[in-house]
Order: sequence, then C-alpha cells, then structure tokens
Amino acid sequence: MMPFAERRRETASFLDDALTRVQAKVKRRPSMTLNGFRTFLEDVERFGDEYQTLADDSISVAAEKIKLALSREGLAESIVARSFALIRECSQRLLGMQHHPVQLIGGYALLKGRLAEMETGEGKTLTALLPAATAALAGVPVHIVTVNDYLAQRDADQLRPVYENLGLTVGLVLHGQDPSVRSAAYACDVAYCTNKELTFDYLRDTIALRGRRSGARVLLDKTIGDGQQASQLLLRGLHFAIVDEADSVLVDEARTPLIISRETDDPAATEIYRAALDLAKGLRAGEHYRLLGSERAVRLTERGRALVAGTDASAVGGLWASRRVRLELVEQALSALHLFKRDVHYIVTDGKVQIVDEYTGRVMADRSWERGLHQLVETKEGCKTTGRRETLAQITYQRFFRRYLWLAGMTGTAAEISTELQEVYGLEVVRIPTHRGVQRRNVGVYLCRTAEEKWRKVAAHVRELRKLGRPVLIGTRSVEASEQLSALLNSHGLGHTVLNARQDAEEAAIVAAAGEAGRVTVATNMAGRGTDIRLAQSIVQSGGLHVVLTEFHESARIDRQLFGRCARQGDPGSFEAIVSLEDELFRRYARVLARIVYAIALGRPELASGLFCRLLRWLAQHSAENRNLAARRQTMKQDAKLEKALAFAGAPE
Repeated sequence: MMPFAERRRETASFLDDALTRVQAKVKRRPSMTLNGFRTFLEDVERFGDEYQTLADDSISVAAEKIKLALSREGLAESIVARSFALIRECSQRLLGMQHHPVQLIGGYALLKGRLAEMETGEGKTLTALLPAATAALAGVPVHIVTVNDYLAQRDADQLRPVYENLGLTVGLVLHGQDPSVRSAAYACDVAYCTNKELTFDYLRDTIALRGRRSGARVLLDKTIGDGQQASQLLLRGLHFAIVDEADSVLVDEARTPLIISRETDDPAATEIYRAALDLAKGLRAGEHYRLLGSERAVRLTERGRALVAGTDASAVGGLWASRRVRLELVEQALSALHLFKRDVHYIVTDGKVQIVDEYTGRVMADRSWERGLHQLVETKEGCKTTGRRETLAQITYQRFFRRYLWLAGMTGTAAEISTELQEVYGLEVVRIPTHRGVQRRNVGVYLCRTAEEKWRKVAAHVRELRKLGRPVLIGTRSVEASEQLSALLNSHGLGHTVLNARQDAEEAAIVAAAGEAGRVTVATNMAGRGTDIRLAQSIVQSGGLHVVLTEFHESARIDRQLFGRCARQGDPGSFEAIVSLEDELFRRYARVLARIVYAIALGRPELASGLFCRLLRWLAQHSAENRNLAARRQTMKQDAKLEKALAFAGAPE
C-alpha cells in the first residue's frame, strides 16, 4: 500500500452538490432484517459449528486460511461469513460473549461502509469487532474511533485477547502519550483512538510532511532521502475507520475546525483585553449593540461602532491603536460578557478556563476559542491570560473523515441526520433490529411555566420513585443546572450523585451504578454514553430505570440519547420530560409561541402540556437544527475555500 493512503476529494461543482443533496433526501433509509440476511446468517452458523470443534491452538491456523482467502477473493460474502464465524467463536471462548444475529448484521453493514443505527445497549463494541478484525485479516489498517480515552482503553483492553488469538496486533492511542508510543500504536493492525487525538495526529503529520502528501513523494523521500521525514509520521494513512457515536463526532462536533497553533508572545495583550472588557461594560444594549441570541453573536450598532472607533487608544497602544482590532475585540468582549456563561459554556478549574462541549457535557481539554475570545473570558474570570495563538494547521471533521478510503459508523441516533450523513460523508444509514423487544415506556411531558416550578416538580417525582425503590437518572443541559438541582435535592434530604464536567474522570463508575435500587443520578448530556447501566433483578421487577429530561436540547437526537439510557436489551424502563417555558431552547428559538403557551398554561395546564407543548418543541428544535445545519454547511464552504487556497499555494493545511 501507499506510504500515506488517503482519499482526495475532487472539487464538486454547484450542480454536483445540489444533485447529491437531492439524492440524499429522496433516498429511503433501509432497515436490515433477519430475513434479508438469512443465507448469510446460516453460513455463519454452519462455519461456526465447524470452528467449535477446533482446538485452541488451531484458531491461528484457521485465521491464516481466512487471510489467504480474503487476499484472493476480497470481501466475498462467503469469506466474510467464515471470518465472522471464527471471530464469534474466539469471542465466546475468550470473553464469554457470543454475537447475536443482529450484531452479525450490524457488523456486515459496517464492513460495507454503512452507518449502523443500533439501539442503546445492543452491544456496538462487540459488533465493531467483527468488521475490524475481518478488515485487519485482509491486510487493511483499521482505526476504531471513540469519543473519549476511557472508552478507547476499555474497548481495546476488553477485545485484545480476541485480536491476538487471531494473530492481529492492537494499538491504543491516549492523550499525552509520547510520539514514539503513538506511532507504534498506529502501526498495529487495529488502533483504538479518540476522534480528537486522531485528527490532531493527522495535522501533526501534515506539518511534518510540509506539503509532500502524495504517496509517490513520500516513497521517494523514504527511498533516496535520509528517512527522517518518514520517521516523523505518526499515521500510516487513512485506510478504514469505524466511528463510534458517529452522530456526535461527524455532526455535532463538525461546526468547529480543529487547529494546531503556537502561542505568540505579546506583552501588551493583557492590557488590551482588559481595555476591551472595560469599554464593553460601558456599552448599552439596543443603543450600542444587539444580542443575536439564536446565533450566539453580538453586533455593534452604527452608534456603537462610532463610539469604539473614537476611543482614545494612546493609553494602551500596541494593536489597540488599530481601529479594526478595537472593533473586533470589543464585539468579542461583549460576547464574553453576555453570551458565554460560567458553568454552562465553560468551567474554571485550577485557575484555567476550560470549554465544556454543549453536546456531550464533557470538558474539551486543550481547546480554546478563537480571535481573542478565550483570552477575554480568562480576563473576565480573573485567570492568567494565555497568549494569542498562531495557526499552524487546521481541518474540520467533515474534511478529515471524508479522506478515509473506507468509512463506517455506529450510533443509536442517526435517523434525524441521515440525509446530512449521506450528503456529506456518503454514509448510508441502515437501521439494525434489536435483539429483544424494546419495553421503554413514555410517561409523557409536563410543561411548567417557570424554572422554579420545574425543579420542584422534579424533586417531587424523585421522592415518589425512591419510595418504590426505582433508580432515577435526571438529565440536565449544563453544569449550572445540574448543581442547581443538586442543591434543591439536598434541601429535600434526597441523596444523589452528580455527573458533570467536574466529575468526568469518574463518569463510567457513576453511570454503571445508576441502576442500583433507590439511586438518584443527576447528569449533564454526557450521561455515560457507551457505559452499560445494569439492573438487578429486583429493579427489573419494580419497573426498571426511570429517566427524567429537564430541558429539551437543540437536537431531538440528544433527547433520544438520554431516553435510551433506560430499557436496554429488553429490560423495562420509563422516561418523561419535565420542562419549563423559561428554558433556553424556547427563549432562543420560539419566544413568541412560548408567551402564548404561557398564557394558556395559566388556565389550562393540561392543554399546555399536550398539543401546544409538542408544537412548541417541534418549532424550537426545527429552528435550532436548521440553524446548526446552516452553520455546518458554512463551515464546509469555508473549509473548501481554504483547501483550494492552500493547494494553489502549495502550502500545508
């Protein structure tokens, strides 16, 4: 294979993009059924019966035969069935877990470059083992991409015995590893990593290659050069990626480019940021600036621009003397003051401002906002100001993952974004049936007029459910909300555990225990995606885990993710939403309708919680999702322009 394999996407015309978008919208989302794969499943069973008789030391011999067959015939269905049967037998012997038929179907979908939508708790980790090991036996380097270090390490450690029994090597890439360790991990047949670490390593290789991306050029350097250039590379190329929690990685995090930068030294910077904040504090909303809440942006009015432009800049000097810089920094300072809230958009830990991912609720370590915003937030919070950063290389997830020669993904929530995934990544979403029937019960929605009323209602429900011995998982949208609810529960004598960005190190342990009798867990969006909540038999008999959503999210998928924490693998469970007309989603995206529903709720609360609440939720989420989709498309356009400009200049990305 080429020393650095990756797909180069040709620049599409406007007509090409339009036709792709139409095709993605009209294409039906197929559902893979047991009947449609009866022959394949029968072949797996037949080969499985054959492999059950093998001695343990004969597994590696069978794996070598499959390797040869894959190299000769490729991914022919009969060879894949034989491979899956051997992998399943190894898993049964070494892990005590045998793949269910629906997991075999999911694995086949991944091997064919699809995005498998599998219900929460259906065993995506074990499913990914099938295509990953099969592709690796075929000689294709595989990256299994997860959303955090804990999941990457857990999955690699758990499945390592199976890979090694098949004669395959497994690598693990974690934050903070030495480059030599990372390079060795990527050199393995299968490498487990996070989306962020993988993409940053690709950017580091981009910098190291200094524009020599073609396979022929790298091979030439390696052959007649001193070899140092090739030895600096971490990756072997972008061959086959299986992306777990694909909706989060490929869509939710796709609005913000990943940037490698270096800190620049500017002694006057702290004074400039302080001057910008001081000036911004003296401006009046409506007169000098307008808050564009739905866009999370601030714009100076003509009067505001004139005031800032006419400010005496001689006392500060430096870049502050530039009219353009002053205008930009004051707008950013207004954003820092009015749009970015502590314990909602960021937390302060050990004197550092750390960004909180609004979709996952996790801290985004080593990430910072651009154009001085991060430094202005630091100044606002009285933290030490970091230096402004100079961009060395950048890329978006859209551009990065489209460069894989072979891409697949898994998630429990892809229906709402199937069109976008097809349009952007060429990923067809297929629905995988569940192993057992789903017993998840929707208790309904209770719409409160005020946030205070909402929290009282939540506390009352928690008290009732604890009397029944049922565990409760309560989802909140921010660190601030989780801690506000925690204080209320404490005042009512209701013991509980909190999971937010401050406790992310204990995430797996907290979520794993969330199914214990009488346990109450308050969690932000993170809610332990990827971690099983196991129920004792007594909990199953009492009705299972109950999930309470306390605020609708901008995407209905995030709501579904939280609801999916209950009733896994045929267990019973229930969920409900207790929300308020003062919630951010309604205030930002359906302010007028929210006021109308508020008036209705005064006399007919049951009516407000029914039809009008459904209408309000649909309107707000539809508006938010359309705006977010437009932002992602704009990011893609800017990304394409950047790529074209860099290619023209012969510069690294």
